[in-house]
Parts: sequence; C-alpha cells; structure tokens
Amino acid sequence: MKPVAHLLKTNDRSTFLRVAPDVSVFAALELLSSLGVGALMVMDGDKLIGIFSERDYCRKVALKGRNSKETTVADIMTAEVFTVPSTTGTRTCMALMNEKHFRHLPVVDGDKVLGLISMRDIMADVIAEHEFTINQLETYVNS
Repeated sequence: MKPVAHLLKTNDRSTFLRVAPDVSVFAALELLSSLGVGALMVMDGDKLIGIFSERDYCRKVALKGRNSKETTVADIMTAEVFTVPSTTGTRTCMALMNEKHFRHLPVVDGDKVLGLISMRDIMADVIAEHEFTINQLETYVNS
C-alpha cells in the first residue's frame, strides 16, 4: 500500500487545484472545466477552508435557481473537509472516500496543504499495482 505522497508526486497538477473563496461560482466552473477535474480546494491564502465541487454546484446553485455569476464559492462550498496526511495509504483513502461518499480528498501535513487527490487517482494507482502483480506472477509461472 503506497502512501498518497506518491500519488501527489506522479500528479503534479494536483497542487494547482485551488480557488479563492471570493471567486464567482461561474469562474470556478470555468476553472474546473479547463483543468478537467470535478473539485477544487478552497484556499484563503495558504489555509484550506473548504472544497468546491460539481456536486456543490448542482445541489446548491442549479437546483435552487441561484445565479452562478453572482454567487461566490464561499457561499456554496463544503466547509467540513476531511483531510489525510501524506503518509496515509491509498487503500485507507479509498475506504474513507467510499464510507463518507466523496470523491476528492485534500492531503495536508500539519498546516501545509500538499494537494488534492481524487478517487480516479487512487483507482489508477490500484489498477497499476494489480497489473504489476499480475505481470510478476506471469513471469514467475512462465520461468
């Protein structure tokens, strides 16, 4: 089981998945689209204060008839954020994300925000790990 620090090293854009709380929801949606991701960390300077996701937009803006150009990220972000330290194993993260029903998880060591991992990042790592194991077993059986 690899620590999530490994995922952050292989996914260098994960540290750029952030937005300020005073940004409009519309601008945050444009950023999500341009980055091809489903969530952003909401940062006040270097401090993590929430998560903004497509789900937040759907449930708190679109379904309530709010205007995405007039609503700020701070108005609709998820403020209760689960985080993990960089030493946490990927399987532990996957279990937490499954149990709590979210797909994005900030990685924080002390007060320092290191990045954001997604369920997609973890699944790609699990698949790569399984493929490696299969190749090792096939090599062993065929030798």
